[in-house]
Amino acid sequence: MGHSLDHKEQIYNELAERLSKNPVGAPVNEMLMEILHKLYTSAEAEIGSKLPFRPASASHLAKATGKSASEISEILDSMANKGLVIDFPRRGETYYMLAPMVVGFFEYTFMRAKRADLGELAELFENYMQDQTVREEIFHGGTKMFRALAYEDVIPLAVETEVLDYDRASDIIRQSGGGALSTCACRHMADHLGRACDAPIDDVCTSLGPASDWLIRRNFAKIATIEDLLENLERAREEGLVILCDNVLGQPAFICFCCGCCCGVLRAINEGGLKAVEPGNYLPQVSFEKCVACGACETACQINAISLTGRDADLRPLIDRTLCIGCGICASVCPAGACYMVAREPPYKPPRDSFQQMLSIAREKNRKVF
Repeated sequence: MGHSLDHKEQIYNELAERLSKNPVGAPVNEMLMEILHKLYTSAEAEIGSKLPFRPASASHLAKATGKSASEISEILDSMANKGLVIDFPRRGETYYMLAPMVVGFFEYTFMRAKRADLGELAELFENYMQDQTVREEIFHGGTKMFRALAYEDVIPLAVETEVLDYDRASDIIRQSGGGALSTCACRHMADHLGRACDAPIDDVCTSLGPASDWLIRRNFAKIATIEDLLENLERAREEGLVILCDNVLGQPAFICFCCGCCCGVLRAINEGGLKAVEPGNYLPQVSFEKCVACGACETACQINAISLTGRDADLRPLIDRTLCIGCGICASVCPAGACYMVAREPPYKPPRDSFQQMLSIAREKNRKVF
């Protein structure tokens, strides 16, 4: 019996080590081990630990595990339904990749239909994500996972014709041809913890391209037209939510609409003091001659990057440039037009695609995964 238990624990330990070696890793600690035991059966953990960094077929994994390809396929299908692996067809065969922690099985766990039994997992993920070592591993690299997109109504007219497609959420959506809408994982988790805010939870997170195809096929999201996605974009702007997308130049997979109280990325800024988001290509300035010191910008900022300083009639908004991500919310709520956006110089150009993004992150961490 003891040997059997030791072997089972070894399987979960190997899975944890495998996840920790992803470009965006997952530091191994007791909380991670509890999460893995909750999400993975021992058979799933064994297969997950054997998945290479490149896509692999069931026949490849059969050789690595000694199980039959049909048995492996059945287990992998169950894992895909739980968001533990991502599957996709290629040349008449199905290939699989191990879902990382972020963006991966954390989001997929809470994207699923709301369930009453997620409370314990919510607490485990919350405690894990609050660990500063975990936050630094996931968010503190030179190449960021996410970048901010400015509200389009505050992009200066003087540069409107020069705005690149990858800087406008509406252009990204239109070029995608449509996608999917799903539950906001962060606010869903916060709801289980009894601290969700009033921002939308259902049908809000946007996925595009192959990512949306997979989420729809595995029932994590609902199909959405371009018009649906643009309406959701406008709703998020009205709610004053930060627009984040993958830090890639072409074909972002996700557009998220984030609040500073629930979003794990923005909380890494607010609570962990980390530069967790690549700032957008437009940054705010303030005209003190126009400013009426109403405090609307300070109240609306989701990451506490603006504060009123001074006394009485001399109150002025101060922008913390080490925190500001250029989301444009402050400019959008300023009633006097005193807060406005200017082009970032030089403009930031993201990695070409997700492969280049992950390759850059892996190199920065000295991980040879490709």
